[in-house]
Amino acid sequence: MPSAAASRPLASEIDILEPTIAPPQSNPPKQYLTRGTPGYRKASLALFMSGYSTFALLYCVQPLMPIFADEFKVSPAMSSLSLSLSTGLLALAIFCAAAISERFGRRSLMFCSLMGASLCTLACAVMPSWNLILVIRALEGLLLGGVPAVAMAYLSEEIDPKGIGAAMGLYIAGNALGGMSGRVFTGILAEYLSWRVALAVIGAFGIAAAIGFFTMLPPSRNFKPRRSNASHHVSAWLGHVKKGPLALLFLIGFLLMGSFVTIYNYSGFRLVVEPYHLNQTELGLIFTAYLCGVGSSWVGGTLSDRFGQFQVMMAGIILMFAGLMTTLASPLILIILGIAMLTAGFFMAHAVASALIGRLAGSNKGHASSLYLLAYYLGSSIAGSIGGKFWSAGGWSAVITFTGIMLALALVAGQTAYFLSCRKAR
Repeated sequence: MPSAAASRPLASEIDILEPTIAPPQSNPPKQYLTRGTPGYRKASLALFMSGYSTFALLYCVQPLMPIFADEFKVSPAMSSLSLSLSTGLLALAIFCAAAISERFGRRSLMFCSLMGASLCTLACAVMPSWNLILVIRALEGLLLGGVPAVAMAYLSEEIDPKGIGAAMGLYIAGNALGGMSGRVFTGILAEYLSWRVALAVIGAFGIAAAIGFFTMLPPSRNFKPRRSNASHHVSAWLGHVKKGPLALLFLIGFLLMGSFVTIYNYSGFRLVVEPYHLNQTELGLIFTAYLCGVGSSWVGGTLSDRFGQFQVMMAGIILMFAGLMTTLASPLILIILGIAMLTAGFFMAHAVASALIGRLAGSNKGHASSLYLLAYYLGSSIAGSIGGKFWSAGGWSAVITFTGIMLALALVAGQTAYFLSCRKAR
């Protein structure tokens, strides 16, 4: 009769048999990049770099429009197409980017987008005709659509939820600094060298930033590429629209960007006439108010991790409203202060709203980000144009009325979204 010891399986047999008996883990725990780790710092810096490069490449032509009009003998409205074509196709491309990233991944798509857009800027620097420049700028807008929505999705998937506010804030800070730098540095280079040299320098910087971005950004660990058809994407977008808090955040993006662009569009018309009579250089320096957005977006994101995202977003909207009212004053210093307050509040609210999109979306985060950014850029286009009718009808006070109504609606939408999200969490 075999002994009890002999009847027991050997330890080595147990080691071999146990893996076949243990139930498989269908949903392994997610591996987040947490604050204070090298991976978190690299991801935050890489996304900051991508945001900076994206908006520098996008807005670098804005100070060159008068030069384009003179050199290529086109109207001011035609020269503005160098920017409006890019931004319009950027909004369209965001949808395509969300779908493509679900198949091929986040990191590679963002790198290809940045590299392609940088090469387009270099190409613009040597194009001999105006029509070719417009074609290249349209292509550049399509390529840049692969960055904003995908970057937001990457952050919401890979960053620890406890630290996503600070990381998203740093990314939005890159957007603000890039938007300012693309305008200011290009104008300076064009004045002292030429517009072709200016675009070549911006394009070369974009290539370096794309390489640095790809080198630093950690590969996705919580994202699995998957094949999908058109019905999947339509279903994903409709599913997000039907979610009350998310739909309200899309509306907030539209209202905030619409208010922000309207003030920047028409403050110049106010300040070039009496009693201010600012010249173009002095008007251009107003864009340095974007520096307030660089700081406030990071501060807002950090504070949201501590005090709550909805609370900080609402504080940003209130700061925008306070800045708006300050611009009603007559002294120039108060007008500039009001624009700076509006800028700081906008980037604070936008950074936190961007983080909230990822948190509330659940699955298909890229699709949710694309809807938010579509609303965001439509706000810039639609509200920015409507604001001109208010300026023509009633001057600055009419513009303030229009933007004030939009900000009031954003406050109501924010409070409602907070209420709905709290009720759902119970």
